[in-house]
Amino acid sequence: MSYVPLRQLAGELRLSAGENLFVTSDVKQLLYGLIEQGDETDLNILIDGMIECLGPGGTLVFPTFNWAFCKGTAYDHYKTPCKTGSLGKIALSRGDFRRTKHPIYSFAVWGKGAEELCAIENKSSFGADSPFTYFMNHHFQNLFIDKDLQHSFVFVHYVEENNGPVPYRYLKDFTAPYTDENGVTSERTYSMNVRELSMNVENRIYPYEPDFLKAGVMEVFQVNGIEYKIIDLKGAYPIIAEDVLHNRSRKLCSYIGQEDEA
Repeated sequence: MSYVPLRQLAGELRLSAGENLFVTSDVKQLLYGLIEQGDETDLNILIDGMIECLGPGGTLVFPTFNWAFCKGTAYDHYKTPCKTGSLGKIALSRGDFRRTKHPIYSFAVWGKGAEELCAIENKSSFGADSPFTYFMNHHFQNLFIDKDLQHSFVFVHYVEENNGPVPYRYLKDFTAPYTDENGVTSERTYSMNVRELSMNVENRIYPYEPDFLKAGVMEVFQVNGIEYKIIDLKGAYPIIAEDVLHNRSRKLCSYIGQEDEA
């Protein structure tokens, strides 16, 4: 297959007008390829291409997660940096994206769903009132750019929490100063379903891939030698929930005592 230049890349990602898209990415190899080809390297071009493909009826979301709040570090809606990749950092620097409110699991959002997503006031990172429920109810697709599911498919933790409690995680509160979008600072408490460290919990997640493919809720393809995956989150939910509820989360993770449970 011939090389696809950056300005045409979004058109090769199987996106549809009016679609809602959550993008998880590692763009290092993509950038290396652009440099090797003497192509443009401004990733705003890719973001603009995605926006053009989705159109005014779509929503585009990038993760802008930062876990410093869990250590008591003050959070600032505009100043706390994204720790989950270049595309999220770029999105936060643009005037056409807005950031959701949670200080640990925030998102940069463009498009039709921005107002609703940025109004969400969830305490728990993966709770039923979190943006992940909005993703479910509005049929978001999760696009992975050169990322394996084991280290990046955070949606599984939403399914986990909402079909729990599970024995290997517990809900933990974190409190620190929080400066909101209006510049008002107060002490706030947010929570996250964290691993029980004594149980040596390790994510797997990749065993879901054959199930997703069989159910037709995941596509895998390559462009310029880079692997892309697209997962229909609503379609993936029951597959993950079945594992959590009836299989002791064996495909999601491993933990001490998993095989000893009655």
